[in-house]
Amino acid sequence: MNPLTEAMRIKDEIVSWRRDFHMHPELGYEEERTSRIVEKHLRGWGYRIKRVGTGIIADIGEGEKTIALRADMDALPVQEENDVPYRSRVPGKMHACGHDAHTAMLLGAAKIISEHVDEFNGRVRLVFQPAEEGGNGAVKMIEGGALDGVDAIFGLHVWHDLPSGVIGIREGPFLAGAGFFEVRVIGKGGHGASPHQTVDPIPVAAEAVLALQTIVSRNVPPIDTGVVSVTSIHAGTAFNVIPEEVEMKGTIRFFKDEIGELIRKRMEEIFEGVSRAHGASHELSIKELVPPTVNDGGMARFARKVAEKYGLRYGDVEPTMGAEDFSFYLQKVPGAFLALGIYNEERGIIYPFWLAVTFVNIVTVNLPSSGFIGGLSGGTETPHIFATTPSPVPIRA
Repeated sequence: MNPLTEAMRIKDEIVSWRRDFHMHPELGYEEERTSRIVEKHLRGWGYRIKRVGTGIIADIGEGEKTIALRADMDALPVQEENDVPYRSRVPGKMHACGHDAHTAMLLGAAKIISEHVDEFNGRVRLVFQPAEEGGNGAVKMIEGGALDGVDAIFGLHVWHDLPSGVIGIREGPFLAGAGFFEVRVIGKGGHGASPHQTVDPIPVAAEAVLALQTIVSRNVPPIDTGVVSVTSIHAGTAFNVIPEEVEMKGTIRFFKDEIGELIRKRMEEIFEGVSRAHGASHELSIKELVPPTVNDGGMARFARKVAEKYGLRYGDVEPTMGAEDFSFYLQKVPGAFLALGIYNEERGIIYPFWLAVTFVNIVTVNLPSSGFIGGLSGGTETPHIFATTPSPVPIRA
Protein backbone atom coordinates (compact mmCIF):
# COMPACT_ATOMS: atom_id res chain seq x y z
CA MET A 1 0.00 0.00 0.00
CA ASN A 2 1.17 3.48 -0.87
CA PRO A 3 -0.46 5.70 1.75
CA LEU A 4 -0.05 8.88 -0.30
CA THR A 5 -1.85 7.33 -3.26
CA GLU A 6 -4.60 6.08 -0.97
CA ALA A 7 -5.07 9.53 0.57
CA MET A 8 -5.34 11.15 -2.86
CA ARG A 9 -7.84 8.55 -3.95
CA ILE A 10 -10.35 9.66 -1.31
CA LYS A 11 -9.42 13.36 -1.19
CA ASP A 12 -12.84 14.49 -2.40
CA GLU A 13 -14.53 12.63 0.45
CA ILE A 14 -12.20 14.17 3.01
CA VAL A 15 -12.81 17.66 1.65
CA SER A 16 -16.55 17.02 1.70
CA TRP A 17 -16.48 15.83 5.31
CA ARG A 18 -14.43 18.81 6.39
CA ARG A 19 -16.79 21.30 4.75
CA ASP A 20 -19.81 19.60 6.23
CA PHE A 21 -18.33 19.72 9.73
CA HIS A 22 -17.41 23.36 9.14
CA MET A 23 -21.00 24.24 8.24
CA HIS A 24 -22.34 22.57 11.38
CA PRO A 25 -20.01 23.52 14.26
CA GLU A 26 -20.72 22.23 17.75
CA LEU A 27 -19.19 23.43 21.01
CA GLY A 28 -17.48 21.21 23.59
CA TYR A 29 -19.59 18.28 24.83
CA GLU A 30 -22.30 19.25 22.30
CA GLU A 31 -20.78 17.35 19.35
CA GLU A 32 -23.87 15.18 18.85
CA ARG A 33 -24.20 15.57 15.07
CA THR A 34 -20.48 15.34 14.41
CA SER A 35 -20.03 12.20 16.49
CA ARG A 36 -23.10 10.54 14.91
CA ILE A 37 -21.60 11.01 11.45
CA VAL A 38 -18.22 9.75 12.58
CA GLU A 39 -19.70 6.71 14.33
CA LYS A 40 -21.88 5.78 11.35
CA HIS A 41 -18.85 5.68 9.06
CA LEU A 42 -16.68 3.80 11.55
CA ARG A 43 -19.28 1.11 12.13
CA GLY A 44 -19.70 0.71 8.38
CA TRP A 45 -15.96 0.17 8.04
CA GLY A 46 -15.83 -2.54 10.70
CA TYR A 47 -14.57 -0.67 13.77
CA ARG A 48 -15.40 -1.72 17.30
CA ILE A 49 -16.96 1.32 18.92
CA LYS A 50 -17.11 2.58 22.49
CA ARG A 51 -18.92 5.79 23.30
CA VAL A 52 -17.67 8.23 25.95
CA GLY A 53 -20.37 10.88 25.92
CA THR A 54 -19.95 12.65 22.59
CA GLY A 55 -16.48 11.11 22.26
CA ILE A 56 -15.69 7.93 20.35
CA ILE A 57 -13.07 5.22 20.89
CA ALA A 58 -12.75 3.01 17.80
CA ASP A 59 -10.56 -0.09 17.48
CA ILE A 60 -9.62 -2.20 14.49
CA GLY A 61 -7.09 -4.97 13.97
CA GLU A 62 -5.51 -7.46 16.35
CA GLY A 63 -2.10 -7.89 17.91
CA GLU A 64 0.06 -7.27 20.94
CA LYS A 65 0.79 -3.62 20.21
CA THR A 66 -1.67 -0.74 19.92
CA ILE A 67 -1.13 2.70 18.46
CA ALA A 68 -3.67 5.47 18.98
CA LEU A 69 -4.49 8.47 16.81
CA ARG A 70 -6.49 11.38 18.18
CA ALA A 71 -8.57 14.18 16.65
CA ASP A 72 -10.59 16.83 18.46
CA MET A 73 -14.09 17.70 17.21
CA ASP A 74 -15.31 20.83 19.02
CA ALA A 75 -15.79 24.33 17.62
CA LEU A 76 -15.58 27.81 19.17
CA PRO A 77 -18.15 30.46 20.17
CA VAL A 78 -17.11 32.74 17.30
CA GLN A 79 -19.30 34.39 14.64
CA GLU A 80 -17.86 33.48 11.24
CA GLU A 81 -17.19 36.27 8.76
CA ASN A 82 -15.91 34.19 5.85
CA ASP A 83 -17.82 34.54 2.61
CA VAL A 84 -17.59 30.96 1.38
CA PRO A 85 -20.30 28.45 0.42
CA TYR A 86 -19.44 26.25 3.39
CA ARG A 87 -19.44 28.98 6.04
CA SER A 88 -20.94 28.18 9.43
CA ARG A 89 -24.72 27.86 9.42
CA VAL A 90 -24.90 28.17 13.21
CA PRO A 91 -24.94 31.77 14.49
CA GLY A 92 -22.20 32.48 17.02
CA LYS A 93 -20.35 29.21 16.42
CA MET A 94 -17.43 28.45 14.12
CA HIS A 95 -14.62 25.99 13.51
CA ALA A 96 -12.01 28.72 13.96
CA CYS A 97 -9.24 26.42 15.23
CA GLY A 98 -9.20 23.71 12.56
CA HIS A 99 -10.87 20.89 14.46
CA ASP A 100 -13.15 20.28 11.48
CA ALA A 101 -10.03 19.50 9.46
CA HIS A 102 -8.63 17.28 12.23
CA THR A 103 -11.84 15.25 12.35
CA ALA A 104 -12.06 14.90 8.56
CA MET A 105 -8.42 13.82 8.28
CA LEU A 106 -8.73 11.17 10.95
CA LEU A 107 -11.95 9.95 9.35
CA GLY A 108 -10.02 9.62 6.10
CA ALA A 109 -7.35 7.70 7.96
CA ALA A 110 -10.03 5.44 9.38
CA LYS A 111 -11.29 4.52 5.95
CA ILE A 112 -7.83 3.77 4.57
CA ILE A 113 -6.90 1.74 7.64
CA SER A 114 -10.06 -0.36 7.37
CA GLU A 115 -9.28 -1.20 3.75
CA HIS A 116 -5.76 -2.41 4.61
CA VAL A 117 -6.19 -3.75 8.12
CA ASP A 118 -4.79 -7.16 7.11
CA GLU A 119 -1.46 -5.47 6.39
CA PHE A 120 -1.05 -4.16 9.93
CA ASN A 121 0.86 -5.92 12.65
CA GLY A 122 -1.20 -4.84 15.65
CA ARG A 123 -4.23 -2.83 16.64
CA VAL A 124 -5.15 0.75 15.71
CA ARG A 125 -7.23 2.88 18.05
CA LEU A 126 -8.86 6.09 16.89
CA VAL A 127 -9.86 8.66 19.49
CA PHE A 128 -12.40 11.25 18.37
CA GLN A 129 -12.35 13.63 21.32
CA PRO A 130 -14.84 16.27 22.44
CA ALA A 131 -14.19 19.53 24.27
CA GLU A 132 -10.53 20.29 23.68
CA GLU A 133 -11.25 24.02 23.90
CA GLY A 134 -11.11 24.45 27.67
CA GLY A 135 -13.27 21.44 28.50
CA ASN A 136 -10.44 18.95 29.10
CA GLY A 137 -12.15 16.37 26.94
CA ALA A 138 -8.93 14.36 26.94
CA VAL A 139 -9.38 13.66 30.64
CA LYS A 140 -12.88 12.32 30.02
CA MET A 141 -11.62 10.10 27.21
CA ILE A 142 -8.81 8.72 29.37
CA GLU A 143 -11.29 8.02 32.15
CA GLY A 144 -13.41 6.24 29.55
CA GLY A 145 -10.57 3.91 28.57
CA ALA A 146 -9.00 5.68 25.56
CA LEU A 147 -5.48 4.71 26.63
CA ASP A 148 -6.17 1.23 28.00
CA GLY A 149 -3.64 -1.07 26.36
CA VAL A 150 -2.17 1.72 24.19
CA ASP A 151 1.58 1.66 23.51
CA ALA A 152 1.88 5.05 21.75
CA ILE A 153 -0.32 7.95 20.68
CA PHE A 154 -0.05 10.62 18.00
CA GLY A 155 -2.00 13.76 17.24
CA LEU A 156 -1.58 16.83 15.10
CA HIS A 157 -2.85 20.38 14.77
CA VAL A 158 -3.06 22.58 11.70
CA TRP A 159 -0.46 25.29 12.21
CA HIS A 160 -0.59 28.86 10.96
CA ASP A 161 3.08 29.56 11.73
CA LEU A 162 4.40 26.94 9.29
CA PRO A 163 4.24 27.07 5.47
CA SER A 164 1.57 24.94 3.92
CA GLY A 165 2.65 21.34 3.55
CA VAL A 166 5.43 21.40 6.17
CA ILE A 167 5.17 19.03 9.13
CA GLY A 168 6.55 20.47 12.35
CA ILE A 169 8.15 17.94 14.69
CA ARG A 170 9.64 18.81 18.06
CA GLU A 171 11.20 16.67 20.76
CA GLY A 172 10.43 17.51 24.37
CA PRO A 173 8.28 20.47 25.48
CA PHE A 174 6.14 21.82 22.63
CA LEU A 175 3.11 23.54 24.17
CA ALA A 176 2.85 25.20 27.55
CA GLY A 177 0.95 24.26 30.65
CA ALA A 178 -1.85 26.71 31.32
CA GLY A 179 -3.77 28.09 34.26
CA PHE A 180 -6.67 30.48 34.70
CA PHE A 181 -7.02 33.00 37.51
CA GLU A 182 -9.78 35.24 38.85
CA VAL A 183 -9.28 37.97 41.46
CA ARG A 184 -11.56 40.25 43.41
CA VAL A 185 -9.83 43.22 45.01
CA ILE A 186 -12.22 44.44 47.71
CA GLY A 187 -12.10 47.94 49.12
CA LYS A 188 -14.62 50.47 50.44
CA GLY A 189 -16.64 52.46 47.94
CA GLY A 190 -17.66 56.09 48.15
CA HIS A 191 -17.91 59.39 46.33
CA GLY A 192 -15.15 60.23 43.87
CA ALA A 193 -14.84 63.67 45.46
CA SER A 194 -13.99 62.15 48.85
CA PRO A 195 -11.38 59.41 48.20
CA HIS A 196 -10.02 59.81 51.71
CA GLN A 197 -13.21 58.27 53.03
CA THR A 198 -12.79 55.17 50.87
CA VAL A 199 -10.43 52.31 50.26
CA ASP A 200 -10.16 52.67 46.50
CA PRO A 201 -9.66 49.21 44.95
CA ILE A 202 -8.66 50.60 41.54
CA PRO A 203 -5.12 51.77 42.45
CA VAL A 204 -4.70 48.57 44.46
CA ALA A 205 -5.54 46.51 41.39
CA ALA A 206 -3.36 48.68 39.17
CA GLU A 207 -0.38 48.28 41.50
CA ALA A 208 -0.94 44.53 41.61
CA VAL A 209 -1.04 44.31 37.81
CA LEU A 210 2.31 46.06 37.58
CA ALA A 211 3.78 43.90 40.32
CA LEU A 212 2.67 40.75 38.50
CA GLN A 213 4.95 41.74 35.61
CA THR A 214 7.98 41.22 37.84
CA ILE A 215 7.24 37.52 38.32
CA VAL A 216 8.59 36.55 34.89
CA SER A 217 11.25 39.26 34.73
CA ARG A 218 12.60 38.87 38.28
CA ASN A 219 11.46 35.55 39.76
CA VAL A 220 11.51 33.06 36.88
CA PRO A 221 15.10 32.00 36.06
CA PRO A 222 16.30 33.66 32.83
CA ILE A 223 16.89 30.32 31.10
CA ASP A 224 13.27 29.34 31.73
CA THR A 225 10.11 31.06 30.59
CA GLY A 226 6.62 31.85 31.77
CA VAL A 227 3.66 34.10 31.12
CA VAL A 228 1.39 36.04 33.45
CA SER A 229 -1.26 37.95 31.51
CA VAL A 230 -4.09 39.98 33.03
CA THR A 231 -6.66 39.96 30.24
CA SER A 232 -9.79 41.40 31.85
CA ILE A 233 -10.39 44.19 34.39
CA HIS A 234 -13.80 45.48 35.46
CA ALA A 235 -14.66 48.10 38.07
CA GLY A 236 -17.38 50.65 38.62
CA THR A 237 -20.08 52.09 36.39
CA ALA A 238 -20.37 55.79 37.30
CA PHE A 239 -17.91 58.62 36.63
CA ASN A 240 -18.11 60.03 40.16
CA VAL A 241 -18.31 56.90 42.31
CA ILE A 242 -15.37 54.92 43.65
CA PRO A 243 -16.40 51.26 43.35
CA GLU A 244 -16.45 48.69 46.09
CA GLU A 245 -14.35 46.16 44.19
CA VAL A 246 -12.35 45.35 41.07
CA GLU A 247 -12.60 42.04 39.23
CA MET A 248 -9.73 40.73 37.16
CA LYS A 249 -9.10 37.62 35.08
CA GLY A 250 -6.10 36.24 33.26
CA THR A 251 -3.91 33.31 32.36
CA ILE A 252 -0.57 31.84 33.35
CA ARG A 253 1.66 29.70 31.12
CA PHE A 254 4.74 27.58 31.83
CA PHE A 255 6.80 24.70 30.42
CA LYS A 256 7.93 23.28 33.75
CA ASP A 257 5.63 22.35 36.61
CA GLU A 258 7.99 23.96 39.10
CA ILE A 259 7.74 27.26 37.21
CA GLY A 260 3.97 27.02 37.32
CA GLU A 261 4.12 26.52 41.06
CA LEU A 262 6.49 29.48 41.44
CA ILE A 263 4.13 31.73 39.47
CA ARG A 264 1.16 30.70 41.61
CA LYS A 265 3.11 31.30 44.84
CA ARG A 266 4.29 34.75 43.82
CA MET A 267 0.81 35.77 42.65
CA GLU A 268 -0.62 34.90 46.06
CA GLU A 269 2.14 36.85 47.79
CA ILE A 270 1.70 39.90 45.56
CA PHE A 271 -2.06 40.18 46.00
CA GLU A 272 -1.75 39.60 49.74
CA GLY A 273 0.99 42.19 50.16
CA VAL A 274 -0.47 44.91 47.93
CA SER A 275 -3.97 44.52 49.36
CA ARG A 276 -2.70 44.62 52.94
CA ALA A 277 -0.55 47.71 52.24
CA HIS A 278 -3.63 49.66 51.13
CA GLY A 279 -6.06 48.36 53.71
CA ALA A 280 -7.97 46.31 51.15
CA SER A 281 -8.64 42.60 50.89
CA HIS A 282 -8.73 40.16 48.03
CA GLU A 283 -10.03 36.79 46.86
CA LEU A 284 -7.77 34.91 44.45
CA SER A 285 -8.56 31.69 42.61
CA ILE A 286 -5.96 29.98 40.38
CA LYS A 287 -7.01 26.86 38.49
CA GLU A 288 -4.77 24.65 36.39
CA LEU A 289 -6.24 23.95 32.95
CA VAL A 290 -3.69 21.65 31.30
CA PRO A 291 -0.10 20.52 31.93
CA PRO A 292 2.69 21.16 29.38
CA THR A 293 2.60 19.11 26.18
CA VAL A 294 5.91 17.20 26.18
CA ASN A 295 6.69 14.98 23.19
CA ASP A 296 8.53 11.71 23.71
CA GLY A 297 11.94 11.93 22.03
CA GLY A 298 11.77 8.48 20.50
CA MET A 299 8.32 9.05 19.03
CA ALA A 300 9.31 12.44 17.62
CA ARG A 301 12.34 10.89 15.94
CA PHE A 302 10.13 8.14 14.58
CA ALA A 303 7.82 10.76 13.07
CA ARG A 304 10.81 12.25 11.25
CA LYS A 305 11.72 8.83 9.84
CA VAL A 306 8.19 8.41 8.50
CA ALA A 307 8.31 11.85 6.88
CA GLU A 308 11.66 11.01 5.27
CA LYS A 309 10.38 7.68 4.01
CA TYR A 310 7.59 9.34 2.06
CA GLY A 311 9.54 12.37 0.93
CA LEU A 312 7.52 14.84 2.97
CA ARG A 313 8.70 18.29 3.93
CA TYR A 314 9.32 18.54 7.65
CA GLY A 315 11.32 20.52 10.13
CA ASP A 316 11.52 21.75 13.67
CA VAL A 317 8.68 23.82 15.08
CA GLU A 318 9.16 26.48 17.70
CA PRO A 319 7.62 25.86 21.13
CA THR A 320 4.61 28.03 21.88
CA MET A 321 2.92 29.25 25.02
CA GLY A 322 -0.38 28.01 23.63
CA ALA A 323 -1.84 24.97 25.39
CA GLU A 324 -3.46 21.65 24.41
CA ASP A 325 -5.15 18.93 26.42
CA PHE A 326 -3.30 16.33 24.32
CA SER A 327 -0.78 16.81 27.14
CA PHE A 328 -2.89 14.55 29.36
CA TYR A 329 -2.39 11.62 26.95
CA LEU A 330 1.36 12.21 26.88
CA GLN A 331 1.50 12.04 30.66
CA LYS A 332 0.30 8.44 30.41
CA VAL A 333 1.92 6.93 27.30
CA PRO A 334 4.74 7.83 24.88
CA GLY A 335 3.69 9.83 21.87
CA ALA A 336 4.08 13.00 19.87
CA PHE A 337 1.93 15.98 18.96
CA LEU A 338 2.81 17.34 15.52
CA ALA A 339 2.14 20.60 13.69
CA LEU A 340 0.77 20.71 10.16
CA GLY A 341 1.62 23.89 8.24
CA ILE A 342 -1.28 25.67 6.51
CA TYR A 343 0.10 29.20 5.91
CA ASN A 344 -0.35 30.06 2.23
CA GLU A 345 -0.18 33.74 1.35
CA GLU A 346 -1.02 33.18 -2.33
CA ARG A 347 -4.35 31.63 -1.40
CA GLY A 348 -5.16 33.98 1.45
CA ILE A 349 -4.50 31.51 4.26
CA ILE A 350 -2.86 34.14 6.45
CA TYR A 351 -5.02 34.57 9.53
CA PRO A 352 -4.13 33.19 12.97
CA PHE A 353 -6.49 30.90 14.85
CA TRP A 354 -9.51 32.19 16.76
CA LEU A 355 -10.22 35.00 14.30
CA ALA A 356 -13.62 35.06 12.66
CA VAL A 357 -11.99 34.90 9.23
CA THR A 358 -9.74 31.94 9.97
CA PHE A 359 -10.20 28.99 7.66
CA VAL A 360 -8.29 25.96 6.46
CA ASN A 361 -8.96 26.52 2.80
CA ILE A 362 -6.10 24.38 1.62
CA VAL A 363 -5.18 21.28 3.49
CA THR A 364 -1.84 21.00 1.81
CA VAL A 365 -0.47 19.16 4.56
CA ASN A 366 -0.99 16.95 1.95
CA LEU A 367 -4.01 15.52 3.64
CA PRO A 368 -2.42 13.64 6.51
CA SER A 369 -5.41 11.48 6.32
CA SER A 370 -3.79 8.57 7.93
CA GLY A 371 -1.24 10.12 10.20
CA PHE A 372 0.86 7.40 11.75
CA ILE A 373 -0.92 4.09 11.68
CA GLY A 374 -0.30 0.42 12.01
CA GLY A 375 1.19 -1.86 14.60
CA LEU A 376 4.16 -1.24 16.81
CA SER A 377 6.68 -4.01 17.17
CA GLY A 378 10.26 -4.15 18.25
CA GLY A 379 9.96 -1.30 20.77
CA THR A 380 9.67 2.43 20.38
CA GLU A 381 13.00 2.86 18.62
CA THR A 382 12.22 0.54 15.71
CA PRO A 383 8.47 0.49 15.27
CA HIS A 384 7.05 -1.17 12.19
CA ILE A 385 4.31 1.20 11.22
CA PHE A 386 2.50 2.45 8.17
CA ALA A 387 2.21 6.19 7.69
CA THR A 388 -0.57 7.40 5.51
CA THR A 389 0.43 10.95 5.84
CA PRO A 390 0.11 13.90 3.53
CA SER A 391 -0.29 13.75 -0.17
CA PRO A 392 2.10 16.30 -1.66
CA VAL A 393 -0.54 18.10 -3.70
CA PRO A 394 -2.38 21.16 -2.36
CA ILE A 395 -6.08 20.37 -2.17
CA ARG A 396 -8.99 22.76 -1.83
CA ALA A 397 -10.66 21.97 1.47
